[in-house]
Amino acid sequence: MFKRITTLLAGVLVALALTALPAAAAATGSGQITGYGGKCVDVAGANSADGTKVQMYDCNGTAAQLWTRSGSTVQTLGKCLDVAAANSANGTRVQLYTCNGSVAQQWTLGADGTMRSLGKCLDDTGWNTANGTGLQIWDCTGSANQKWNAPGTGSGIMAVAPYYYNGWGSPPDPRTVMSATGVRWFTMAFILSSGYCTPQWDGTRPLTGGVDQNTVNIVRGAGGDILPSFGGASGTNLESSCSNASDLARAYQQVISTYNLKAIDIDIEGSTYSNATIQQRVVDALKIVKSNNPGFIVYVTFPSSQTGPDASMISKGAASGLTVDSWTIMPFDFPAPGQNMGNLTIQATEGLKNTVKNAYGYTDDQAYRHSGISSMNGITDAKETVALSDFQTILSYAGQHHLARLTFWSVNRDRPCPTGYTANDTCSGVAQQPWAFTQIFADYTG
Repeated sequence: MFKRITTLLAGVLVALALTALPAAAAATGSGQITGYGGKCVDVAGANSADGTKVQMYDCNGTAAQLWTRSGSTVQTLGKCLDVAAANSANGTRVQLYTCNGSVAQQWTLGADGTMRSLGKCLDDTGWNTANGTGLQIWDCTGSANQKWNAPGTGSGIMAVAPYYYNGWGSPPDPRTVMSATGVRWFTMAFILSSGYCTPQWDGTRPLTGGVDQNTVNIVRGAGGDILPSFGGASGTNLESSCSNASDLARAYQQVISTYNLKAIDIDIEGSTYSNATIQQRVVDALKIVKSNNPGFIVYVTFPSSQTGPDASMISKGAASGLTVDSWTIMPFDFPAPGQNMGNLTIQATEGLKNTVKNAYGYTDDQAYRHSGISSMNGITDAKETVALSDFQTILSYAGQHHLARLTFWSVNRDRPCPTGYTANDTCSGVAQQPWAFTQIFADYTG
């Protein structure tokens, strides 16, 4: 992509706890809740009876793993996530129970990735990743087995997944970034073709056993998760290598299955994006992926002009019946050196929203919620400067309109340059503290 290969207390105290956390803490959202080891919070046997065990289990897209936040409750199968007998003692099990408005069913979801009730944290018992491991409440320790990716959980949400790249330079330890910023997800780049329709990292590194899988394991071990990005601006991409949609879908699925993924990003640009045949192939392949993976998240990322993207791929998606979770633009490299990149980003995203709205017949609100921004931190390839203040502008705009995605290229660049900017993609080229750009977008609550 951008690299041209050249991420409780009772009664009144409950209310006080809610106001002390980000505004998203009492928001509404639906989706999986994932935790330590990348496992999903699951209702044992999909049994809706009162007292049914709530456990960790492989993510499988079933209704027993689809949780909805309504006010301060967390619900599935028509029941609420509940602390047994409203007991605040360490080790008290968490269960499914009829929603009754009690404090045992009031949860605050913090930007630090915790889920809290009765003054304690939801806890993966014994740091165990085995299927069937029960959940409990425990004193909050800040440990990875108390970190959760829940629908709309501040900086824990999948929408904020800055790009992370192992292909050059000195990639940072993702745990350092997670600890410093609260970010929980990373978009790992790039999956390319190593032969006919064969996916590998950069087309050269294996899916398993290499540095990239090690990164996945590190992030998940720290309570986070990743989504891979397919494509980019250089190399042989799968979208061109695969000659038909079925083969392309199988290549996508190979990566999805290898890592037990919850989301992917398709970064389509340059001559690949401008090729109508490839655009349609991607659309048709993603329809297959969505059909075969219920609840799966798909982002599609592509360039934009200052007034927004052309309508070609979005229109093909709408005409083919493909609904992606975010049509995401890269609002830079216009070029526009010397101009205010925060304002230009808003201008381009308004154009994106209108294109999505017209293609799908959405309302403005629906169109915003299917639109996203993938910015670049610091000095761009076209010598534009995306400053920290621009990220603040973009964050405010995204929050106002509830954009589906807010990310950037890249975590690797989110550091001050030791001697000056040389376009080596290991620093931003602007005065900053390490991870300052990530920290701004980490505050996004969707």
